[in-house]
Amino acid sequence: MKTIILPLAAAACAMCAAQGAFAQSTPTGVTLYGIVDGGVEVVTHSPGGNGGTAARVSSGNMSTNRWGLRGVEDLGSGLRSIFVLESGFELDTGVSAQGNRLFGRQAYVGLQNQYGALTFGRQQTAIYEMFGAFDAFSTNARYSLSAVDAAFNGRADNAVKYKGSFGGLTTIGYYSFGRNNDGEVPGSPETSRDVGGGVSYSAGNLQVGVAYDQYQGNTQAIRQRNAKRLAAGANYTIGQVKLFGGYRWLQDQGADSATAMGTHTNLYWLGASYQLTGALQLLGGVYYTDQRHGNQDPLLAIVGADYAFSKRTDVYTKLAFARNRGNSNLGAAGVGTVVPDENQTAFTVGIRHRF
Repeated sequence: MKTIILPLAAAACAMCAAQGAFAQSTPTGVTLYGIVDGGVEVVTHSPGGNGGTAARVSSGNMSTNRWGLRGVEDLGSGLRSIFVLESGFELDTGVSAQGNRLFGRQAYVGLQNQYGALTFGRQQTAIYEMFGAFDAFSTNARYSLSAVDAAFNGRADNAVKYKGSFGGLTTIGYYSFGRNNDGEVPGSPETSRDVGGGVSYSAGNLQVGVAYDQYQGNTQAIRQRNAKRLAAGANYTIGQVKLFGGYRWLQDQGADSATAMGTHTNLYWLGASYQLTGALQLLGGVYYTDQRHGNQDPLLAIVGADYAFSKRTDVYTKLAFARNRGNSNLGAAGVGTVVPDENQTAFTVGIRHRF
């Protein structure tokens, strides 16, 4: 083995040194960027205490808070090295988001050319990356599609991902060896595995997309259990109006729980945005979940307005209503943010700055 490995290692080192000498003479760029978003929120039937009305400072109402570093280096012949390190945080407390991770939103490195990008690290799933375009409130906001299903804001650790864009066509495929820092079990490749992909297409005023995601149980005992999602969405622009709609099928066998009995639901949503003036935008969306083997069927309705002072700073307001029954607990900001079987009304007003 040494007679094979040592020459290969020496050759690899020589190639890296030669490439490094070349790369130093080519342009290199690193960009610092981010979003800071916060305001005041009032919500009814909030969990904790007596389940009454809560008033508080809220974080990430229109866009989740983040700061990041994005880098690119031209390696010649159309080839570039790329990286992203992106950190989420809660504005009201200053703590890191995504389980208190430093770079919990994204952390990857890879290569890119005219045929696409191949990247390695913690990355967004296809459903997350594609479906922000098919929700009036995007999937990065507190009151949005991701409140109904957190998978629309999903990421996978230990992932290899390909993304390519060819005219109006975009394709994504990825494989995670351990989606939540709990996989990569020797001799058990199924444990915590996540695989998926998607395709979107834009033509004129129309954009459509479809994406699939399947992940396995996060321990060896439940590695055969899985959660499967298939989603399709579209948007269409008519003058100052943009229409949104979509569907998501879910079959969850309890991939994250040794006791869960499984879930089969259909999610439907519609939305619209209207650019009333150059600075003022009105938004609305309705999200309905059909639980196939139960009578909970929660519904979330949201309206909002956004006023841009500039390209970087805007103020906004949102009003949401969540209807629950049969012990469901969907709140305006997500599952578990309301007392079970209670309806919730939520109102927020805030400011967002991009840099």
